[in-house]
Amino acid sequence: MTRSATTTPGRLSVVAVALLLLTAITGIVAALTAQAKRDTLDDLVAHREPLATAAQQIFRSLSDADATAASAFLSGGVEPASLRTRYEFDISQAGTALGKASSDVGGDPLAAAQVEVLSQQLPVYAGLIETARANNRQGYPAGAAYLREASGLMRSKLLPAAEKLYEINYDRLQREQESARSVPWEPVALLVLLLVALVATQRYLTRKTNRLLNVGLVAATAAVVVALIWGVVAMLVLASHVGDAERNGAQQVDVLVQARINSLKCRADETLTLVARGDGPGYEQEWQQLAATITGDGGTNLLRQAKDLASSDAMAGEVQLAVQNAEEWAAAHRKIRELDDGGQYEEAVKVAIGDAPDSAAAAFGKLDKNLITALNAGRDEFFTQTTKAGNALTGLVPGIAVLAIIAAAGITLGIRERLREYR
Repeated sequence: MTRSATTTPGRLSVVAVALLLLTAITGIVAALTAQAKRDTLDDLVAHREPLATAAQQIFRSLSDADATAASAFLSGGVEPASLRTRYEFDISQAGTALGKASSDVGGDPLAAAQVEVLSQQLPVYAGLIETARANNRQGYPAGAAYLREASGLMRSKLLPAAEKLYEINYDRLQREQESARSVPWEPVALLVLLLVALVATQRYLTRKTNRLLNVGLVAATAAVVVALIWGVVAMLVLASHVGDAERNGAQQVDVLVQARINSLKCRADETLTLVARGDGPGYEQEWQQLAATITGDGGTNLLRQAKDLASSDAMAGEVQLAVQNAEEWAAAHRKIRELDDGGQYEEAVKVAIGDAPDSAAAAFGKLDKNLITALNAGRDEFFTQTTKAGNALTGLVPGIAVLAIIAAAGITLGIRERLREYR
């Protein structure tokens, strides 16, 4: 073999084997990389985003259940059927979402710990609410104490665990998006190396044979160029759509989720301040802090951030409506505090939970509806852009395989023709 390698036919044979091996390795690595990208995009749509949404739903449902329970308590006696139904629906949704979110915590002890806290404490919270309701129906003052204890449990254990679980799932979503749009340097480097090797081989043959072109190697080079251009264009389109899905979908949804959660906490604080009857300055202080994130003028206003991230005029318009309704709610809240601080408790309760157009309940209901609509639009944008990113890879894996076969065939035929001349 050593003696053979010192001859031109021997060198050509060694070159042919090396080029074929490099072509096979490049084709396999490129195809596997493209398939891995496609699998990541499919997982984002079918698995990762739904799990992040389930974690969001736990947080949102628990927050809404706390706010709804407090509103129902203010009604006195037997609570309105609509509030009772909403509370039960929230608890049911939280349980369903918890079951879904818990399906993917096996490899993460921190996520498993949050699921364990939620699973253990949710029945305790529901039991405290039932006790508070039973006492309230009979007119016993202990009902307010049980309600505050239930709300304390919600805020000290359930909501922090739900928030942490959401953060874990959102971080996973971001990591998968980063992985999907990252540059696949290995196949690109191999394709460039193969292209350089093919050009160098053709120059070597030109010097040795005085033939300008080798049809087989030219065909192989063209196949590699097509594969390189196709792959680069597909990855650029993919990265663009994944970036849009992250910016206009996942990030906007995250901002809107935080805004809705804060609005729900505010609603619970608003009603619990009235339930406490003069013993709830802590709730009012928290209301002021959280309200600044949805009604403030500074850069911390989550609704204005969501509006800046809006991908369409329709979504921006929906968020703008949320901004207006949040301001109406803030005005209604100021009226509640004026009435309550002025000794007009019953009137304050009516403004808080009544069905008048200018009541806090009406403004909060419109705000919540705006946020839900915007959240759904953000999720739709995520699915649309991620699906487009997956479409950019259509046919790439089999295309790479075919082009690799063409390149291998061109190398084999091109060098074989030159070897025949030495026989």
